[in-house]
Amino acid sequence: METVKPHSLQAWVLASRPTTLTGAITPVMVGTALAIMDGYFQWQPMLICFLFAGLMQIAANFINDLFDYRKGTDREDRLGPERACAQGWISPKAMRNGIIVTIALACLVGSMLLFYAGWELIIVGLLCILFAFLYTTGPYPLSYHGWGDLLVIVFFGFVSVGGTYYVQSLTWTPDVTVASLVCGLLIDTLLVVNNYRDREADAQSGKRTLIVRFGEAFGQYLYLALGFIAAFICLWFLFEGHVYAGLFPQFYVPLHFATWRKMVHIHSGKRLNLILGETSRNMMLLGSLLAIGFLFDAHSPYVIS
Repeated sequence: METVKPHSLQAWVLASRPTTLTGAITPVMVGTALAIMDGYFQWQPMLICFLFAGLMQIAANFINDLFDYRKGTDREDRLGPERACAQGWISPKAMRNGIIVTIALACLVGSMLLFYAGWELIIVGLLCILFAFLYTTGPYPLSYHGWGDLLVIVFFGFVSVGGTYYVQSLTWTPDVTVASLVCGLLIDTLLVVNNYRDREADAQSGKRTLIVRFGEAFGQYLYLALGFIAAFICLWFLFEGHVYAGLFPQFYVPLHFATWRKMVHIHSGKRLNLILGETSRNMMLLGSLLAIGFLFDAHSPYVIS
């Protein structure tokens, strides 16, 4: 990798890990498309949700960068993308300030949603911030004890999809629950790839992810199952009369299977970062197919014709 000047704009961009932002964008896109289908679309809260989700994702990346560095998890033999603190691109003090600024911006942006929904959003926002820290920090860091997958499903599924829909509609439907579960399972495939790639280093560092606990084969089939279940759950929408939202996501299945086969073949090493990229692509594809399906199924002025 080219030399990165310490504390430069490039250093902060790399630390923010922009490729992970698809995980923040996809649930908001799906929640908004569902709101459009149901006739509740409002562009202002939609835009605020996109900004809040993106800022919280960046803040979480900064937190992970700093506290994994302090724990000594980011060693020289790291297989994943380089971390800013470990590489010396950003000092721990500067990263701490970056975390404060990013969270402050997220709070400022998120507070605007109070104009569209109730005080309960304050609790949701505080929980987002709290668990962004608890994921890596504290006496019981959740990601180090195998809780990361559940947190992804909750916050990237139900909070992101459901929250985006709720601030536009002030209601919750069974379709929201299903779409939330789809996104949560889908985005967890990204975490599984990370944990599968890092399984040996995590075991040495005392990071007890599900794959460290249950083994390599479990990680392979967990990845496969998450993608299949996410796509097949979308068939629920057929029974709700949303034909396109039920069928379009099934085009994701062969791509997910092909990526899984490649992951199993690569097995270990830095080449698994290729699988991370493909998984991000596939994730965005399924999210887009589901969102487009909702738009095609819409009975509103926003329907695509």
